[in-house]
Amino acid sequence: MSEAKAPEKLDSADIKRVLELLPHRYPMLMIDRIVDMKRDEFAIGIKNVTNNEPFFQGHFPGHPVMPGVLIVEAMAQTAGALVINHLGTSGSNQLVYFMTVDRAKFRKPVVPGDVLELHMTKLQSRGSVWKYHGEGRVNGQLVAECDIGAMIAGASAK
Repeated sequence: MSEAKAPEKLDSADIKRVLELLPHRYPMLMIDRIVDMKRDEFAIGIKNVTNNEPFFQGHFPGHPVMPGVLIVEAMAQTAGALVINHLGTSGSNQLVYFMTVDRAKFRKPVVPGDVLELHMTKLQSRGSVWKYHGEGRVNGQLVAECDIGAMIAGASAK
């Protein structure tokens, strides 16, 4: 008789932990929390999209739509926080530099009131460079996707 394995407990990060992992601050912090982090392999970032977001003032008046580039940024922040958490280093001396964005597709607008889930899955890593496939979902529906590459580096002294 084989023993049943207990389900693996996945890590998570509330906003306090996200702020420890990433150097980003408002208005450029694009994630509110991270759920279901598994090593550097997978995570789901959460962005609660509200009408208060500064970009909605101009994108677009009377018809607010979250800019696609900010959805991609939220994906990158989720992946960056996942890697920094996995490495066990603090975001205070770590920077995440975008290197590539490939195969970006935007399928449906993200609007105030949406809860944007950022599903990030590792494609590969080598040295300080990681590549992830990201999917943005609202209510389970795919709204955006892309592949991103980023490098984690120590912050330079000022």
